[in-house]
Amino acid sequence: QVQLVESGGGLVQAGGSLRLSCAASVRTFSPYAMGWFRQSPGKEREFVASITWRDGNTDYAYFVKGRFTISRDNAKNTVYLQMNSLKPEDTGVYTCAAKRIYGTTWADNRMVDWGKGTLVTVSS
Repeated sequence: QVQLVESGGGLVQAGGSLRLSCAASVRTFSPYAMGWFRQSPGKEREFVASITWRDGNTDYAYFVKGRFTISRDNAKNTVYLQMNSLKPEDTGVYTCAAKRIYGTTWADNRMVDWGKGTLVTVSS
Protein backbone atom coordinates (compact mmCIF):
# COMPACT_ATOMS: atom_id res chain seq x y z
CA GLN A 1 0.00 0.00 0.00
CA VAL A 2 1.23 3.46 -0.89
CA GLN A 3 1.70 6.04 1.82
CA LEU A 4 0.68 9.53 0.75
CA VAL A 5 1.82 12.54 2.77
CA GLU A 6 0.27 15.96 2.28
CA SER A 7 1.85 19.28 3.21
CA GLY A 8 1.38 22.97 2.61
CA GLY A 9 -1.82 23.66 4.48
CA GLY A 10 -2.23 26.59 6.81
CA LEU A 11 -4.05 29.81 7.55
CA VAL A 12 -4.49 32.36 4.78
CA GLN A 13 -6.65 35.42 4.25
CA ALA A 14 -9.37 35.48 1.64
CA GLY A 15 -7.91 36.26 -1.76
CA GLY A 16 -4.60 34.65 -0.87
CA SER A 17 -2.87 31.56 -2.21
CA LEU A 18 -1.54 28.25 -0.96
CA ARG A 19 0.24 25.39 -2.63
CA LEU A 20 -0.41 21.89 -1.38
CA SER A 21 1.89 18.96 -2.03
CA CYS A 22 1.30 15.24 -1.80
CA ALA A 23 4.27 12.90 -1.94
CA ALA A 24 4.14 9.13 -2.34
CA SER A 25 6.51 7.14 -0.18
CA VAL A 26 7.33 4.37 -2.63
CA ARG A 27 10.23 4.35 -5.08
CA THR A 28 8.19 3.09 -7.99
CA PHE A 29 4.92 4.93 -8.24
CA SER A 30 2.60 4.65 -11.21
CA PRO A 31 -1.03 5.19 -10.36
CA TYR A 32 -3.64 5.77 -13.02
CA ALA A 33 -4.57 9.13 -11.50
CA MET A 34 -4.10 11.36 -8.49
CA GLY A 35 -6.82 13.44 -6.92
CA TRP A 36 -7.46 16.09 -4.29
CA PHE A 37 -10.54 16.03 -2.13
CA ARG A 38 -11.69 18.23 0.70
CA GLN A 39 -14.00 18.01 3.66
CA SER A 40 -15.36 21.24 5.04
CA PRO A 41 -16.90 21.55 8.50
CA GLY A 42 -20.34 19.95 8.56
CA LYS A 43 -20.06 18.65 5.01
CA GLU A 44 -19.13 15.39 3.35
CA ARG A 45 -15.86 14.92 1.53
CA GLU A 46 -16.02 16.28 -2.01
CA PHE A 47 -13.94 16.02 -5.15
CA VAL A 48 -11.72 19.00 -5.96
CA ALA A 49 -9.41 18.02 -8.82
CA SER A 50 -7.66 15.09 -10.46
CA ILE A 51 -4.86 14.44 -12.91
CA THR A 52 -3.89 11.32 -14.81
CA TRP A 53 -0.36 10.27 -14.00
CA ARG A 54 0.86 9.36 -17.48
CA ASP A 55 -0.84 11.96 -19.69
CA GLY A 56 -1.50 14.79 -17.26
CA ASN A 57 -5.18 15.12 -18.16
CA THR A 58 -6.96 17.20 -15.55
CA ASP A 59 -10.46 17.51 -14.18
CA TYR A 60 -11.84 20.10 -11.74
CA ALA A 61 -14.90 20.62 -9.64
CA TYR A 62 -16.90 23.56 -10.94
CA PHE A 63 -16.35 25.58 -7.76
CA VAL A 64 -12.55 25.66 -8.17
CA LYS A 65 -12.24 26.04 -11.95
CA GLY A 66 -10.12 29.01 -12.83
CA ARG A 67 -8.75 29.32 -9.28
CA PHE A 68 -7.04 25.99 -8.54
CA THR A 69 -4.47 24.13 -10.65
CA ILE A 70 -3.45 20.52 -10.18
CA SER A 71 -0.07 19.34 -11.45
CA ARG A 72 2.34 16.48 -10.94
CA ASP A 73 6.04 15.76 -10.93
CA ASN A 74 6.48 12.16 -11.94
CA ALA A 75 10.17 12.12 -11.04
CA LYS A 76 9.38 13.18 -7.48
CA ASN A 77 6.23 11.05 -7.11
CA THR A 78 4.45 14.23 -6.08
CA VAL A 79 1.19 15.94 -6.98
CA TYR A 80 0.47 19.60 -6.27
CA LEU A 81 -2.58 21.76 -5.86
CA GLN A 82 -2.03 25.46 -6.45
CA MET A 83 -4.90 27.36 -4.88
CA ASN A 84 -5.41 31.01 -5.76
CA SER A 85 -8.14 33.52 -4.94
CA LEU A 86 -9.05 31.52 -1.88
CA LYS A 87 -12.45 32.03 -0.28
CA PRO A 88 -13.62 31.27 3.26
CA GLU A 89 -15.76 28.45 1.84
CA ASP A 90 -12.55 26.75 0.67
CA THR A 91 -11.74 26.01 4.32
CA GLY A 92 -11.40 22.31 5.06
CA VAL A 93 -9.15 19.31 5.30
CA TYR A 94 -7.58 18.61 1.92
CA THR A 95 -6.67 15.01 1.23
CA CYS A 96 -4.89 13.49 -1.72
CA ALA A 97 -5.66 10.12 -3.21
CA ALA A 98 -4.11 7.74 -5.71
CA LYS A 99 -6.31 5.67 -7.97
CA ARG A 100 -4.38 2.56 -8.86
CA ILE A 101 -6.02 1.53 -12.13
CA TYR A 102 -8.25 2.83 -14.86
CA GLY A 103 -11.94 2.01 -14.65
CA THR A 104 -12.39 2.30 -10.91
CA THR A 105 -14.07 5.05 -9.00
CA TRP A 106 -12.66 7.21 -6.22
CA ALA A 107 -15.20 5.52 -3.92
CA ASP A 108 -13.58 2.11 -4.35
CA ASN A 109 -11.23 1.95 -1.36
CA ARG A 110 -9.79 -1.34 -2.60
CA MET A 111 -8.21 0.54 -5.49
CA VAL A 112 -7.60 3.97 -3.98
CA ASP A 113 -4.94 4.98 -1.46
CA TRP A 114 -5.60 8.01 0.74
CA GLY A 115 -3.43 10.42 2.65
CA LYS A 116 -4.28 11.77 6.10
CA GLY A 117 -4.98 15.30 4.95
CA THR A 118 -3.79 18.83 5.59
CA LEU A 119 -5.90 21.64 7.03
CA VAL A 120 -6.56 24.77 5.02
CA THR A 121 -8.21 27.69 6.80
CA VAL A 122 -9.25 30.77 4.88
CA SER A 123 -10.18 33.78 6.99
CA SER A 124 -12.52 36.51 5.81
